[in-house]
Amino acid sequence: MDSNERSQAITSALEQGLDARVVELVDLSDRHAGHAGSEGGGGHFRLVVVSRQFNDVKRIAAQRLVYAALGDLMKTEIHALSMRTLTPEQWALETGR
Repeated sequence: MDSNERSQAITSALEQGLDARVVELVDLSDRHAGHAGSEGGGGHFRLVVVSRQFNDVKRIAAQRLVYAALGDLMKTEIHALSMRTLTPEQWALETGR
């Protein structure tokens, strides 16, 4: 899977699996060229995801929901993932949107 396909697959999985309202995914893989983990083809990503499914759950539970939505992509296409999980209300407070 190339970089664009990988990013689209991740975004789609989150939109479908979490009914995500916002998915901001940044591919940082180019910063990790030569890194041992990048040799396997998995990418390095920074993620902000906004979903109502994060309402009334602790941050670790929200992150587990993200991992579940990503499923096998975590094993095959993602080497490293930094994430922020927000409810729509938290997102609105931060962004004014």
